Amino acid sequence: MSRKSAQGMSLYPQDRLYQEMAFLAYYLHWSNEDLMALDHWERRRWCREVSGINQKLSGNEQKTFELK
Repeated sequence: MSRKSAQGMSLYPQDRLYQEMAFLAYYLHWSNEDLMALDHWERRRWCREVSGINQKLSGNEQKTFELK
């Protein structure tokens, strides 16, 4: 779900950004600077890839990062 700025642009929800960054930092041990350098689509792609690996290795759906 997106919010709108005064100029009418869609903004990415801050809570979602922190969730994605925390997920990647936890599993990949990347710095805040590295994570902030990723664009939206690249960050989401990394979340999907890590989730897929976790699913295969653990068989536990709860260890995945569900992207909506």
